[in-house]
Amino acid sequence: MSQYKRIIADGLWNNNVVLGQCLALCPLLAVTSSATNGLGLGLASLVVMVLANLISALTKDYVSRAVRIPINILMIATLVTITDMVLNAWVHPLHKVLGLFIPLIVTNCAILGRVESFASRQAPLPAVVDGLAMGIGFTWVLVFLGGIREIIGSGTLFADAHILLGAAFRAIEFTVIPDYRGLLLVILPPGGFIVLGILLSVHRLIQQKLQSMATPELSPTAQSEGA
Repeated sequence: MSQYKRIIADGLWNNNVVLGQCLALCPLLAVTSSATNGLGLGLASLVVMVLANLISALTKDYVSRAVRIPINILMIATLVTITDMVLNAWVHPLHKVLGLFIPLIVTNCAILGRVESFASRQAPLPAVVDGLAMGIGFTWVLVFLGGIREIIGSGTLFADAHILLGAAFRAIEFTVIPDYRGLLLVILPPGGFIVLGILLSVHRLIQQKLQSMATPELSPTAQSEGA
């Protein structure tokens, strides 16, 4: 259980794809003009990450180390193509919004990195848990960043979710600030960099605080006794 707790903690916070590794920043900044877009890309990435980790763990004994990276890239590309086709067929409005960034999941270093450094060396269950944790960690950052930009930029949250994700998502649509004229800068690309920088700073401060709490300073008496 301690292994799975560590895997989950790393994926959600400690070694988060964005906050800890600073990967996948291109799609992160491009699609998070709203929380709905972030949720759509996050769920697509989550599915690919889990399936890629599972397939890599199941086939690790049959794939030579000499060709493992090309095989993993081919496998991820196949999963992304299938995901792209499924979104185009059943969630076409979201597919139109995300556009090129769905195929670009293939080049997401976070997915290939986890497959190569973790899943290819683990049993299927830890690999799936890692894929879930990393995927959920990436998704919540996408949604959180998109939500902040959407609220400040237009005063809404999950706007048009029922159009992009289906009628069931109408319940999560909110008007946070009624009659709000909006702040265009936050929705534009510079706003993405600004909000991401603040989020990274907050994450770093929280990490430092947690580390200081985990390693309390010795009292002067204890230090003198140790000396």
